[in-house]
Amino acid sequence: MKHTLIILWSLLVTFSLQAQENRLLRDSLKKVAEQVEYHPDSIELRLQKAALNMQLEQWEYAKDEYDVVIRLEPKNLTAHYYRAYANEKLYRYHFARYDYETVLTQAPSNFEARLGLALLNQKDKRYQEAMDQINVLVQQHPDSAIAYAARAGMEKERELYSLAEYDYSQALEIEPGNTDYLLARADLRLTLGRITEAREDLDLLVALGVPRVSLAAFYRRLKR
Repeated sequence: MKHTLIILWSLLVTFSLQAQENRLLRDSLKKVAEQVEYHPDSIELRLQKAALNMQLEQWEYAKDEYDVVIRLEPKNLTAHYYRAYANEKLYRYHFARYDYETVLTQAPSNFEARLGLALLNQKDKRYQEAMDQINVLVQQHPDSAIAYAARAGMEKERELYSLAEYDYSQALEIEPGNTDYLLARADLRLTLGRITEAREDLDLLVALGVPRVSLAAFYRRLKR
């Protein structure tokens, strides 16, 4: 009973903090929106308002602001990138793809746009295009753990488990203490039947401070 009350109290505190943060964001949004009315051609104010819309998950309003910015400044890469993100949230994949590709046309090595396009194609079941993009990303940024981990996630979704395990290992070479990557690799090693290596990953997670109780389901899989 006491444990349940502690959990409920923690949830209430979390919800309260989130509500307070949302109120502050809405207050800021109201002030910026008022300024935009007086300065409708201000790209800086439009971008500020769109950013607040994005934080509040007001995807349609954010997209509308980026539309205006791009109309005023067609080569604004920031607006194109974030409009792509907003369109993706609105399930307008064709428009999102256009904006990611626009950014990459002008900045071929842009990490965020390349990753965004790869993940979008994966989500849209355009698997070969997704893999082509993520391979380019890894080639352009061979020291990026995120690039390897993103490719691993895509490979895992396609049940290419050995390739995914390899890429998580590459990511861990770059970020050895990343618990998310370790857990993902442990899960893959369990799937592949590599029990000893999976146990090593799980034990390392515990050594890094992850509560063993939270890994109980994974430890049980060691015994199957």
